[in-house]
Amino acid sequence: MAGRQLTVQPSSLVSALTDNVRAVGRLRRSGILEPGLSVANAAGLARWGATPAAVVAGAAGRYPTRVALVDEAGSLTYGELDRRSSRLAAGLIERGLTTDVTVGLLARNHRGFVEANLAAAKIGADVVYLNTGFGAPQLTDVLRRERVGAVVRDDEFAPLVEAATRGLDVKLVLSADDDGHGPDSLPSVRASARRSRPPRPRRASLPVLLTSGTTGTPKGARRDDARPDLVAATGLFDRIPFRRGDVFFVAAPLFHAWGLSMMVLATTLAGTVVLRRRFDPVATIEAVEQHEASVLAVVPVMLQRILGAGALDGCDLSSLRIVCSSGSALPGTLSEEWMDAAGDTLYNLYGSTEVGQAAIATPEEMRAAPGTAGRPPPGATVRLLDDDDREVRPGEPGRIYVGSNLQFSGYTGGGSKRVVDGLMATGDVGYVDDDGLLHVTGREDDMIVSGGENVFPAEVEDVLRTHPAVADAAAVGVADADFGQRLAAYVVPAVAADDVDVDELRELVRTTLSRHKVPRTIELVDQIPRNATGKVLRRELG
Repeated sequence: MAGRQLTVQPSSLVSALTDNVRAVGRLRRSGILEPGLSVANAAGLARWGATPAAVVAGAAGRYPTRVALVDEAGSLTYGELDRRSSRLAAGLIERGLTTDVTVGLLARNHRGFVEANLAAAKIGADVVYLNTGFGAPQLTDVLRRERVGAVVRDDEFAPLVEAATRGLDVKLVLSADDDGHGPDSLPSVRASARRSRPPRPRRASLPVLLTSGTTGTPKGARRDDARPDLVAATGLFDRIPFRRGDVFFVAAPLFHAWGLSMMVLATTLAGTVVLRRRFDPVATIEAVEQHEASVLAVVPVMLQRILGAGALDGCDLSSLRIVCSSGSALPGTLSEEWMDAAGDTLYNLYGSTEVGQAAIATPEEMRAAPGTAGRPPPGATVRLLDDDDREVRPGEPGRIYVGSNLQFSGYTGGGSKRVVDGLMATGDVGYVDDDGLLHVTGREDDMIVSGGENVFPAEVEDVLRTHPAVADAAAVGVADADFGQRLAAYVVPAVAADDVDVDELRELVRTTLSRHKVPRTIELVDQIPRNATGKVLRRELG
């Protein structure tokens, strides 16, 4: 039964019609179908195509004086954001930027990122979202592979971009900082524009999102053959009660698919996006209070840091209805700790750059099964397959495959994910419990075989984090004479911990899991290396 609950079967014509009627109902409840906004959105789509520029233009047409964006530089209304990005696009065209030029965007969470992204969409130029944690070699590889002809970057990345672009055919490098006064800053380009907006682009801008790159140079994921699917596009609203006008604090990085999608969702709802260049746990909660944010979009490690900093002490979170976490695995202990401290408003989203959204867990589901990834939203199919591509029974481990019309269209360097019967591999393994809830136990390529048994670092890490003396933990596979392979664990002591008893931690794993899962060594470290979305960089351990 649980397996069937995770599978969306092919619909008959009547079922398809019913599904679409329900999708319209979800949009109506969210407020997106408010007549004035619908008309304005249609006008935005007609001019800019299915891009972020279209929804901003729609909101500007319906609510021109509503605050669209707040960052350290102040606030911008929808009317201002639409006009500024249009004039910027016109100025960029005068600088030689055309539909045929791919733009690389290397900026933190602030208005410069947002305006550059909107301006590129209004030109019809494709955008590659660059990781702010890149080193020069990685950045060079990505710029060359994606044939980037223009880079918009924050001033702090000027030396990095200069080093990475040597020998490359990058004709235009601009500063994204709003206080820039040089001729190659976005404010200067906007101010010097002779037109107030660009002509209608001859094609819609396409995004190139990068994979996490935890094992090497990130791959570029294309989305150039998106198939309209009302059911899949509205699936998120079936499980999470977003509303028109919500105030989103987007703490997740905008260059990542998760942060970017939350920003676009906020503007689709004609809501307000609150941004800060760098994540700070105390400043985040202060901003939630100050701006009465109703939605907080984070990656799991941010929740961990907020709790660790005591940022919730004495705060007023009465406005906060939804805390969305995605980008990396959400440990069950963390979900319980967060909801105990901040209330049952936490939603866990599981998916990837390649497959889109796969499953969503509600607060009620995480209370019942801590750490669960939940169930697939409407429009998504999730199946767990064995090594022979046969669907496994509930409770049995399997490789996770996802199907929906939100899948990517392939890597820019060639190739794609493995596909079975139209379902795409996520690269993760997991199981479905007796209630039909999906549990993700780890990455296929992280698995080790210890004493003939499969062991995933994540399950050992989760156990170690339950100890009050442990603030964070990670594990990697190492050779072992007795078991073939064992895990080596790295532990960050909790701030309040006077001492960490390594033998006690080993005994905790042995009694909770089994002997062959006990780490061969446990080393105390100051921090666990993670990327911007909180995924452990295992190659940097050991």
